[in-house]
Amino acid sequence: MLSVAIITYNEEDNIRDALESVKWADEIVVVDSFSKDRTVEICREYTDKVFSMEWSGFSHQKNKAISLTTMPWILVLDADERVTGPLRDEITTLLRDEPTMAGYYIPRKNFFSNRWIRHGGWWPDYTLRLFRRNKGRIEEREVHEAIRVDGEVGYLKSPLEHYTYRDVSDFLKRMELYSGLAAKELYKNNRRATVMDLLLRPPATFLRMLILRMGILDGIYGIILAWLYSVYTYKKYSKLRGMNKAQKD
Repeated sequence: MLSVAIITYNEEDNIRDALESVKWADEIVVVDSFSKDRTVEICREYTDKVFSMEWSGFSHQKNKAISLTTMPWILVLDADERVTGPLRDEITTLLRDEPTMAGYYIPRKNFFSNRWIRHGGWWPDYTLRLFRRNKGRIEEREVHEAIRVDGEVGYLKSPLEHYTYRDVSDFLKRMELYSGLAAKELYKNNRRATVMDLLLRPPATFLRMLILRMGILDGIYGIILAWLYSVYTYKKYSKLRGMNKAQKD
């Protein structure tokens, strides 16, 4: 009944736990971007459906994995995510009862430095991950890709665990990639960045996460994350401004 679709690149530190959490599924499909570590070797311990494909962007890569599945229902999983026991039980019960919905949102518990972040917009962080194979597809975006389904959607109660950034340095390292991709997505949509964007958006991001979304209740972790996302916001609009200027020149 259920296929799990995963994309990977150099995920030997994460992938085993992810695969262990879904080994109960009827099928696991992995699309790897020619990892240089033991990722593929580990994946082949859990499934014979491991495919190699040159990197072509998050959306395209995930759609490729989805296209290689064969079961009626698909669960899209990242290498740093884990299906909890209660979520496994909820999904198996749901599919056994032949649901009528086209897809389901799943609440996600996000961890920073192995600490569950409960505020700042990080919980419950509903994300649509479970859907009928003929009803859903990843929308084409540079980053922050999402599944779009044709039909009604429901919500599951049990969480997916997401072990995101290990620490501040891990965030800053990946911020360079993600801010560039986000700027490129804005540029494709004819967005322009002004000086006011650079001056106002970063502090607005900080205050929104820390105060409006109660990130302060996560203590020092909430403060650090609000600061990191304000830096990310500055980077994103700074890179967009550079693209705008290059186009004008």
